[in-house]
Amino acid sequence: MEESLSDSNAEESSGGYWSLFTNWPLMSAITVYCLFSLQDVAYAEVFSLWAVSDRKYGGLSFTSTDVGSVLALSGLFLLIYQILIYPSVAKAIEPITLVRATAILTLPLLASYPFMTTLSGFNLQLVVNCASSLKNSFQVTTITVCNILMNDAVSQDLRASANGLSVTLMSIFKAVAPAVAGVIFSWAQRRQTASFLPGDHLVFFMLNAATVVGLMCTFGPHFARGSTKH
Repeated sequence: MEESLSDSNAEESSGGYWSLFTNWPLMSAITVYCLFSLQDVAYAEVFSLWAVSDRKYGGLSFTSTDVGSVLALSGLFLLIYQILIYPSVAKAIEPITLVRATAILTLPLLASYPFMTTLSGFNLQLVVNCASSLKNSFQVTTITVCNILMNDAVSQDLRASANGLSVTLMSIFKAVAPAVAGVIFSWAQRRQTASFLPGDHLVFFMLNAATVVGLMCTFGPHFARGSTKH
């Protein structure tokens, strides 16, 4: 009897797990989550390479210390943002609208990066730090909202499985991102004199392209909002 009951529970658990793949609100949220995770890792890979590159190659000629300072200040801003700013923003704006807003704001932000090479000294440091802080806060907002959407799409007993599935798929995208970013960055270095998207303009254009794809996936018919409450 105990063995029969155990087999029955196993079948229910298995059926519940496989049902995640037919849960469109969950899968659409996971798709958005994976796309923005890929973009974030690609950006992180490219940013340091771009910052330390010589100015003749479209970089900022930063030292490793300069890059470390930018990342440290961005991390500090991110901590303040998550504690003091994000809770109020999340209460005031619907989750999926917040994802769309941050994606739209990311587009001009990333497009401005190649033009930072015209700055120098304090102005350059200020602009790069502000841009990096904003980019990271936008990304954290998106990832946080995606996690909320994924958990809202399933019942309580399936949330562990849903999160396991989402992290597995996200990890695949994150594993691919550095290789893709490296290839694009290398390609951009050979296009310094191109008439269309020369040098690092190509890199940030491709990052924006990934952002646009993620943004499009937040609209119907692809995106469906889950409303399971348990």
